[in-house]
Amino acid sequence: METGRSKLVIIRGNSGGGKTTVAKALQKRLGHGTMLISQDAVRREIVYVRDTPGNLAAGLLIHLVEFARKNCETAILEGILSSDIYAGLFETAVNLYKNSVYAYYYDLDFGETLKRHSQKPNKDDFGEPEMRRWWRERDMIPLLNETVFGAEISAADAVERICGDIGK
Repeated sequence: METGRSKLVIIRGNSGGGKTTVAKALQKRLGHGTMLISQDAVRREIVYVRDTPGNLAAGLLIHLVEFARKNCETAILEGILSSDIYAGLFETAVNLYKNSVYAYYYDLDFGETLKRHSQKPNKDDFGEPEMRRWWRERDMIPLLNETVFGAEISAADAVERICGDIGK
């Protein structure tokens, strides 16, 4: 497919913000052939590594983004995706997709993050102490020119905004 029409949507932010919900709804809206790349699935289920610098998931995510560029009209990359650990991934993404990278960052305060986490099916898998350890205040990536989503945007509104941005 490698046509230059490929688009990459990146949805990032702290744990519990709603990234996965939006990414799945967006994939469903965009339809078959839309690749959803979940950092959690890659890191926790495929290679089973901790989210530390140099982890195997970072390299695999790069390969998946490259595959998507060649084979899919739209790819969605979602996860916490910390700026320092995944810097190489973002550089690769920008080099591959050029001006067809659409990046969104959930900027929620810690209280809102805890509230949202308490409503998730996996709420008992980890709690406030772990979330405090993982927390990164406004971990923005200038290279991506991220659009900020705050607590006021619903999942449905986020999907609408992204679809409008990518022309779908």
